[in-house]
Amino acid sequence: MKPSRTKPIRILLVYPEIPQNTFWSYSHSLPFINKKSSIAPLGLITLASLFPPQYELKLIDMNVERLKDKDLKWADALFISAMIVQRESFIKVVERGKQFPLIIVAGGPYPTSSWEEIQGVDHLILGEAEDILAHFLTDLENGVASKKYAAENRPDLSNTLVPRFDLLKMNAYGSMSVQYSRGCPFKCEFCDIWKVYGNKPRLKTAANLISELETLYELGWRGAVFLVDDNFIGNKRRLKEELMPQLIEWQKNRSYPFRFYTEASINMADDDDLLRDMQLSGFNQVFIGIETPCVQSLQETGKTQNLKGDIPTAVAKIQSYGMEVMGGFILGFDNDPDDIFSRMCTFIDELAIPTAMVGILIALPGTQLYQRLEREGRIIKSTSGNNTHCLETNFITRMDKTQLKVGYQEVLENIYDKRLKRYFDRCNRLLDNIGEQSFVNRKIHWAEIKMGIKSLIRQPLTSYGYQYLKFLGRNLLKNNKNFAETVRMGILGHHLHMITRQTLASKEDK
Repeated sequence: MKPSRTKPIRILLVYPEIPQNTFWSYSHSLPFINKKSSIAPLGLITLASLFPPQYELKLIDMNVERLKDKDLKWADALFISAMIVQRESFIKVVERGKQFPLIIVAGGPYPTSSWEEIQGVDHLILGEAEDILAHFLTDLENGVASKKYAAENRPDLSNTLVPRFDLLKMNAYGSMSVQYSRGCPFKCEFCDIWKVYGNKPRLKTAANLISELETLYELGWRGAVFLVDDNFIGNKRRLKEELMPQLIEWQKNRSYPFRFYTEASINMADDDDLLRDMQLSGFNQVFIGIETPCVQSLQETGKTQNLKGDIPTAVAKIQSYGMEVMGGFILGFDNDPDDIFSRMCTFIDELAIPTAMVGILIALPGTQLYQRLEREGRIIKSTSGNNTHCLETNFITRMDKTQLKVGYQEVLENIYDKRLKRYFDRCNRLLDNIGEQSFVNRKIHWAEIKMGIKSLIRQPLTSYGYQYLKFLGRNLLKNNKNFAETVRMGILGHHLHMITRQTLASKEDK
């Protein structure tokens, strides 16, 4: 029996658990900083901002707190958002929700891409919710809501509302997140972003984004802020002319309360003015999809932006502006040669990228890759959504699957070896490349001092303890201006070490 009450209605927003053994969970590093999750669920708090004021809202992020029966009893409707990698937890939340007399609504990346397989929910909201939610809520209040609501158009982002950051338990997170744009101008075959959000990036106004940052500032947040854009530089002209001048001024006027990181394409290295602006506004890190040293594989997947210049030169240039490049790398392309594994290890070392996210290619639903492989009869199952530290894919690869699995294990074992020697070597070269440019306006707080103390107590006792101490000592002498980042890299190395050891456990036991 569904609730008869319509106004006001109590909405419980639930974000399912992210598996702990994933690359970006940082699950093994979070205890050093007394945090429970690396990043807050921006999608749900963005959705929350769209509800009219008569609705009562409560957010449960299962990565920082348990979903309790009393929460489900309180609610009239349960709204769940999830990525594919959260599927198992999503299913369990739906099953629990069905035990109570409440309406179950699902949306987000996983329901949008795989709605046909989802069972047990009353309503689906597919795609971006800005132009859908009001219609759905009206139908819900009138008792005539349909099973499925799908976005017909991509919403205009020029007049967005500030996400409901106040619903978060902010102290539980290592980072906050905001969004400036949606969409990407490129058409990589394996990527679903441009298929879902379009090839023409849609941007918020600079005033919108500054309002979001001001809200975070007023709520007391200090530290890391993730610009979640899949390509932050998708519209470089507007970024440089509109946002960056205001962002630089805002940070300066508040003594740089935030340090930013984001995702972008490698062509950001072509624009010195943009790099300088990002440095001056407090960007310390950028994730770039580098993918592979194999030109034929880049051509295969349509990664045209990576074919227009020398990648090592581009990465070194970005680093010279005080930004760490985190890299995405993929194995399992149709055109990968037999020696791709040794080439990949050499390539990552050459680039001086400590945080190298190496995974086996997976075919996500809705991508051109999935459609091509489906036509070729090569799709064999659905995907978990996790392509890193996972030893299989969801399609028939051209390379023998055993060769791919063993080769991938060898890459992980090489770049994150038991002693983390090559990891710390890459960290050293990165810090040297950054040099006096520094991570701009990096301040040391008591929380970071405690983080360093915990690190010094625990990490020397590990299998990589000697390399860790040598790394700290070397950079205390040579790169002391960036010593806070040295400690951070050491702690991150612990997470990468742990998830790699877990992945390789079956091999090492033999």
